[in-house]
Amino acid sequence: MSSEYQHVSKSKLKLKNESDIKISKKRSKKQKKKDMEKQIRAVMQEPPRTNNEPPTPPPASKGRVLTKAEESFKKMQEKMQNKRIVEKAQMTHKQRVEQFNQHLDSLTEHFDIPKVSWTK
Repeated sequence: MSSEYQHVSKSKLKLKNESDIKISKKRSKKQKKKDMEKQIRAVMQEPPRTNNEPPTPPPASKGRVLTKAEESFKKMQEKMQNKRIVEKAQMTHKQRVEQFNQHLDSLTEHFDIPKVSWTK
């Protein structure tokens, strides 16, 4: 007698483009800082685009083709990331701490954490 499950594949399932998935290693803080500096330099040196110039299409690759929504999402992500980088590069850590301290000083005592004690 033949079994109902005789022709079933017993190997593990494979995702599409499994070869494209890369296993990334943790980067050191020095490497992250270098990457951040490179991005800041690239954003500062990048000439602004005019509205009549079409954006350059990404190079064709063997991988999956992105949909219009995915492309626009990635563009917006990059734009927001570049904006955040430029904003962070404008102030030093010391200036940010001073600004935060001024903000805390301007708050009323209403926002202070009340002292809670069982002994008093």
